[in-house]
This record gives sequence, structure tokens and C-alpha cells, in this order.
Amino acid sequence: MPNSTDVIIVGSGASGAACARELAASDRSVLVVDPGNRAGEAWRASAGLLAPQIDPREDNPLFELGIAGREYYRDKATEFKEETDVDIELFDGGILRLARGETEADQLREAVAWQRQHGHRSEWLDPAEVRSEFKHVGANDGALWASHDGSVNPVRLIEALRQSAARRGATFVTDAVTGLLIENGRLTGVRGEKGTYRGGNVVLAAGAWTGRLTGLPRPVSVEPVRGQMIVRPWPAKLAPGIVFGSHGYVLERNGSAYCGATMEHAGFAADVTDRGETDLRSTSESLIPALAATRVTERMAGLRPATPDGLPIVGAEPTLPNLWYATGYGRNGILLAGITAVALVHLMAKEATFEGIEAMAPGRFWSW
Repeated sequence: MPNSTDVIIVGSGASGAACARELAASDRSVLVVDPGNRAGEAWRASAGLLAPQIDPREDNPLFELGIAGREYYRDKATEFKEETDVDIELFDGGILRLARGETEADQLREAVAWQRQHGHRSEWLDPAEVRSEFKHVGANDGALWASHDGSVNPVRLIEALRQSAARRGATFVTDAVTGLLIENGRLTGVRGEKGTYRGGNVVLAAGAWTGRLTGLPRPVSVEPVRGQMIVRPWPAKLAPGIVFGSHGYVLERNGSAYCGATMEHAGFAADVTDRGETDLRSTSESLIPALAATRVTERMAGLRPATPDGLPIVGAEPTLPNLWYATGYGRNGILLAGITAVALVHLMAKEATFEGIEAMAPGRFWSW
């Protein structure tokens, strides 16, 4: 393949597909190399939550970036539909974050106050107000109501991003990348099981598999964390919605209740387990008791790419020019994929970008 590609993207999950779309839209030639239907891809077992406001921490360095990530999809949903005829099923009807115990209630009350002070709409509901407005939820000590938070359908989103990228000129190749191609100390492309691909820049967006590539200039601190999810019928007569707790969530989509999610260190095993189902049954029924009368219709598992500090790895590799990272998103892959793809376009052009990107700098790990 001739060395005419401006950017090679390794991976076409949420991050890779979003990078392909945004980079192709910036008049760069883009080649996406992806193994295709790899077991355990995180987005295949994702709820697609857009939930930056349910985190009770006031020191979250990605709070404002998460808000921008949520708004990216609110802004793009109609555009995706018009361009690709794919409906990403944006739900922006809010998320209810239940408190259990006084400690958690205090944390959520403080989070509401902090968010309102910073200009974001957020409400604290005491237990009586929760019982009045959300009669279907389980026992609680109050709740944070984030009326602008919501979700998208991750499968439909990936489809829309890929189609949009292709319409903008991005090329997709099915191959499993095994490592970087470095010649005379320069990064010139990537090697795959089927062939070699040359390009001026390489973006690593391979999720939990990023650190397994050969030729990396440093260990990439991304490890798989298995997240299991179960699907049950949404109880009849309940209005659609999302209920979140400290140990999981329930989300309505197309008449089903998506109940998640476990967090397990199981290596690259993307299995579903009876123990996982039992835990998810218990958690979901504590959030919405009416689910106890429903059966499990589907089980799934995905491998979240987690980092030691819980923050993604996004930006330039400081020791190897033209190598870029867009990986390690953990449970926020859908929320942050679009907005960090836009940020990557800015970074490649050496332009100022969003607040919070500096916290994700690749050089924070394994610097020597």
C-alpha cells in the first residue's frame, strides 16, 4: 500500500470510529485497520450512558469534558440521522442517581450544590420527593436528578460513526494489527496479520488490546476489566428512564431493561457467568423492584480498557513523533469518544483544545 495515508487508526470501536470521522472531516486521508467482530469489544456490552453529572466527586478532572462529550451527541444526533439514516437513539430524559445511606446522600447533596454553583442543572430530591415522582424505584435516602444526562444506543452509534467516516473518505480494512512499523527510528505505519500499512501518523484506539502491540515506545497502562450486563423485559406501564446506584444501573431501551454492570479483573476472558447474572439480578431489582417478576432474556460481557488512575490516555507519544493514543476510556468510552476525537484533531494541528485533555497525557505513565 503506498505511503499516501495521513493517518492510520488502529481499532474502530467508539474511539477509533469517532477519530476516523473527525480526522476525515479535517481533510486528512484516513485508513482504519480493525480485526472485525473481536469477542469482548467494550461497546458491544455497553449501556451507552451519557452521565457526567452522576459522579459525586468534585475533583473529577474530566467533569467539564464529560459535559462537552454529552453535548457532542446531542448536537450530532440529527446530523447522523440525516447523513447516514442511522438513528443513534439519543435519550436525554435524565438520570436518577439513588443514594443509599447518609454518607452517600451527603456526597450527592454536595455534588448537586457544586454543580449548580458551576452553572449546571442538577437537583437533590429527598426520599419523599423520590417516592412522589419516581414511584417505581427501590428504597433510598434521596437522589440526585441530572435532567440533562441520558444515553445513546452504542451499537447504532458505532454504525453511524463508521458510515459517516466512510462518507468523508475514510477507508476501512479488516486485519488484526500486531505492532508498529518503525524504520530507521521513524514510525512509518503498522504491521497486521495480513499486510503492512504505511502512513504519516498512527492513532492507537484498540481499547483493552492496545498494550499488546509490539514496537511500543513505552508500556501502555491499559488493562481489561470485564463488565457483564443482563437484559430483561422493561416492566409494563413504567415510563422509560435510567436509574443509577452505587453498584449498577438500569436503563430502558426499546422495551428492554439493560442492567449493568460488573467490574471484574478476569484478563481477556469475555465470558458471561452465573455469578455475574446473580449479582446483576440483585442490583437491578434493588433499583427497580418490579424487575423481580421478569426473566433474563440476554447476557453479554465486554472488556473495558482501564488505566491505573481511571483516566483515558489521549494525545501524542512524547518519545515517538506522529504516534497518538486514544485509549483507556474505562466505563466512559461512549461519553468521551466523540469529544476526544475532536480534541485529537486540534492536537494534531497544534491548536488549543478542551479543558481536561492535559490530564490524559500519555507521558504521565512510564516516564524515564
